[in-house]
Amino acid sequence: MSEVETVSGKPLWLKVWQFPLVAMAVALALMVATLAGTQQLFTVLPEIENAALDMIVRTVVGVGLVFVVYKLFVTRLGARKKDDLPARGSITDTLLGLLVGAAIFTAVVGVAAIVGAYRILGWGSTQDLLQIVLLTGVVAGFVEEVIIRGIVFRWLEEFGGSLLALAISAALFGFLHIQNDNATVWSSVAIALEAGILLGGAYMLTRNLWLAIGIHAGWNVTQGFVWGVPVSGNPFMGMVESGLYGPDWLSGGAFGLEASVIALVIATGAGIWMVWQARKEGHWISSMWSRK
Repeated sequence: MSEVETVSGKPLWLKVWQFPLVAMAVALALMVATLAGTQQLFTVLPEIENAALDMIVRTVVGVGLVFVVYKLFVTRLGARKKDDLPARGSITDTLLGLLVGAAIFTAVVGVAAIVGAYRILGWGSTQDLLQIVLLTGVVAGFVEEVIIRGIVFRWLEEFGGSLLALAISAALFGFLHIQNDNATVWSSVAIALEAGILLGGAYMLTRNLWLAIGIHAGWNVTQGFVWGVPVSGNPFMGMVESGLYGPDWLSGGAFGLEASVIALVIATGAGIWMVWQARKEGHWISSMWSRK
C-alpha cells in the first residue's frame, strides 16, 4: 500500500471515516433519519382512543427508537468508541439531575417573586401534567441531550477541545429555540448562555448524559407544571396560575423567565461552576492539534 493510501498506519478511508467531524455528521444524519422515520411511523399507526395512553405510547416509541439507534450505531462511530448512556449511574445521575434542575428553576422563581416579577394568582389544574412531563420532560430532555451533548458536543470536543465544543453547542442549543412561540433573539441568547453552559457543564462533569438529561427535564417540568411559567415560550396550565410583571429583561416577557436576567445569572453561574469543577477533575480536553 502506498504512502498516499495510508495515514499513521491506517488506511486513508478509515482515517477519514473516523475523523471527529465526519463521525458527528454521520451521527446527526442517523438521528435526523430516526426522527423523520418516527414521524412517518406515527402517521400510519392508529391512534389509541384514550388520548393519555396514546401520548404515552408515542413517547415511549419515539424515545425508544432514538435510544436504540444511539446504542447500536452512534456508540460505534469515530476513532474513540464511547457510550454516553451507560447503565451504571443512569438512575442516580438522572434523579440528581431532576433535583438540580428543579432547584435551579425554583431559585429563579423565588428571586423573581422577591423583586415583583412573578406572582401566583391562584390555583391552576393538572390538565397539562402529562403533556408537560412527556413532551418537555422526557422527549425534550432525552432527545435534545442525545443530539446536542451526546453528538455535537462530544465530537466537537474531540476535534477542537472543550471550549470550542461548549461555545458552539450552547449557541446551537439556544438558537434551536428561535422558532418557539414568543421567541426573540435575546431569548435564544439567554438559553444559549444559561442552559447551554449548564447542560454542557453537566456532561463534562460526569462524562455521560444522564445528569444533563435529568437537569433538562427537571428544569422544564418544574417551570411548566409546578410554577406555571411558559416553557421556552410555550404556555402550559400548571398547578398554579401565575403572572409575570415588569420589564421583559427582568420577567422574560411572553417567553417566560428563561429570557430573564434572573435565570441568566443563576443558571449561568451554576453552569460555570460545573465547568470549573469538570476542569479541576481533569475533564477539560484540548484540541486535537494541540494534543498532537
